[in-house]
Amino acid sequence: MNKIEIRAFDMDARGVGHLQNEDGTQGKVIFVEGALPGETVTFSSYKKKPSWEVATLTDVVHASSQRIQPKCEFFGTCGGCSMQHLEPDAQVAMKQRILEDNLWHIGKVKAETMLRPIYGPTWGYRYRARLSVRHVIKKDKVLVGFHEKKSRYVADMETCQILPPHVSAMLVPLRSLIASLSIIESLPQIELAIGEGVTAMVLRIMESLTPDDEVKLKAFADEHSVQWWLQTKGPDTAVPYYPVESNLHYLLPEFGVKMPFKPTDFTQVNHHINRVLVARALRLLDVQKDERIADLFCGLGNFTLPIATMAREVVGIEGSTALTERALENAVHNGLAEKTSFSTRNLFEVTADDLIALGKFDRFLIDPPRDGAMALCQALIDLSEKKPELKPKRLVYVSCSPSTLARDAGMLVRNAGYKLSYAGVVNMFPHTSHVESMAVFDLID
Repeated sequence: MNKIEIRAFDMDARGVGHLQNEDGTQGKVIFVEGALPGETVTFSSYKKKPSWEVATLTDVVHASSQRIQPKCEFFGTCGGCSMQHLEPDAQVAMKQRILEDNLWHIGKVKAETMLRPIYGPTWGYRYRARLSVRHVIKKDKVLVGFHEKKSRYVADMETCQILPPHVSAMLVPLRSLIASLSIIESLPQIELAIGEGVTAMVLRIMESLTPDDEVKLKAFADEHSVQWWLQTKGPDTAVPYYPVESNLHYLLPEFGVKMPFKPTDFTQVNHHINRVLVARALRLLDVQKDERIADLFCGLGNFTLPIATMAREVVGIEGSTALTERALENAVHNGLAEKTSFSTRNLFEVTADDLIALGKFDRFLIDPPRDGAMALCQALIDLSEKKPELKPKRLVYVSCSPSTLARDAGMLVRNAGYKLSYAGVVNMFPHTSHVESMAVFDLID
């Protein structure tokens, strides 16, 4: 039987250990799903390469003190979570180590100060989700939920601990509803978005509803306090169906900001953590009332509008015209239009000349997708030669990928004249291996 000691975690929340060669030297790396650092386990490999293998856990010979019983009965089958077997505080500590390791091994940088992690409720936190729908004819049932681990099949889940309780309680009634609709074979997914007092569900429909379908959907909405939206093609085609009037929004009460959004818009899944994230980002940005600030990858204005309550001027830049138009609408809605402006630019191709054309900014807030902001970092490097006086004195970088943050941090520190003053993790997705983080870069005089 294969037995191994687990020494570390990888980015996919798998235990990492090494086999021992016959001469006592360290051998092949084994990634064991379900194993924790500090444990001795047995395993069964299902993918083998010359220098590494991927395996499933077969038995825990010696358990970690941080191993706990998963709360969800579907953990291990459902692919929505990967870390329910690890104590929540230990999950946060593991993510902090991953951030530090990435900064050092990829970027070759260390933060002068590691920030205290941001974390909050560990259950019922997921206010956004894409639920897959599948009519399984052989089982004569409809499944609604997340996919199984490493599979295109939908997990046969009746509850979900990371969804809000009222949504978890709807999973089985949703099955029955969809099973009764004429479009049962042409409804691939339901997009969930929860705002203040509103639960919206977007049906991705590929056929028209019948009058009987409409009656059933409206009755379900009335019984479960749901607002149905219908989406016939891309996300921009989503429109409210019943009730017709939409009041979907979230709040940033510290800044007096109300953010209307559509259920297909990108918003943070965890509203509790988002409030803390925005507040910390702005404290670290240290905005002064006479300053001009750039919010890059601004989206709907999640950071732009709070910054506008503190700065002289904020320019939000995003690659989608639809998003910048929505951000401007939100600025108008909050009475901040005079202090904000929005521009549509491809920030993955931004150059130093583009930055020069935008003029002087005192500070940058950067919140890119997983690909990071490499072009922007290169533009700042080139700006050092062309117009160094235009370089912002502080950058706050909010990241959803520690590896691309580390890459960009290396560029900024080694070549753009910045130091990495602070870094820390944000546990936006408890019980998953997803690592959100924040870093602060200061221009060296």
